[in-house]
Amino acid sequence: MSTRLFRPSTLRTALRSTISTPSKLVRPASIAFTRGKATLPDLPYDYGALEPAISGQIMELHHSKHHATYVNSYNNFTEQLASATSAGDPAAQIALQPMINFHGGGHINHTLFWENLAPKNRGGGEPPKGKLGDAIELAYGGVEGLKKVVNTKLAGVQGSGWVWLVKDTETGALQVRSYANQDPVVGQFKPLLGIDAWEHAYYLQYQNRKAEYFNAVWDVINWKAAEKRFE
Repeated sequence: MSTRLFRPSTLRTALRSTISTPSKLVRPASIAFTRGKATLPDLPYDYGALEPAISGQIMELHHSKHHATYVNSYNNFTEQLASATSAGDPAAQIALQPMINFHGGGHINHTLFWENLAPKNRGGGEPPKGKLGDAIELAYGGVEGLKKVVNTKLAGVQGSGWVWLVKDTETGALQVRSYANQDPVVGQFKPLLGIDAWEHAYYLQYQNRKAEYFNAVWDVINWKAAEKRFE
């Protein structure tokens, strides 16, 4: 399918009336907020640019619909929280927190995920280098060993969730960890590379053959982004 049918800038027009738009490059999650408002990041590649690993149709829906919903919902619930705080209503504040955590986590996770991907003609799938490459070699015997560990974790995700390669900020060691639903990587762990195991990330293309998606996504992994996070 033609990549010109899936340009993010075209499909984003309808969203701009309600969502502040950053520059065309994906921003890190830490700055994907403007004055407290979450913003939907543009992608630095066309929706169809990751084919055949991930179809343009999936990328269009995943980014412009699913991620946009997390952004809008996070902003909506944080506004409600501000009102509940002003009203001195602790019960309402507590009730809103799970939804803020869920949608805020979805926004953070997806912002990092888009950065973790790149078309093959722009480095997607090229093996990691430098300090991260050395650390992967030490911990897993190389990228192929890491893939096996990650894919085994992905196959074990029940329902919805993510699998992340993380750096332990206390020891510097690498770990592969699974997170349920939209729980973000926080605390002592720093996210380096994440793979979305939610059905919306693959089902239109792979149906029930999710193991094929878990294998194919490595062809478009942007290790340069992970290398920068590891530093």
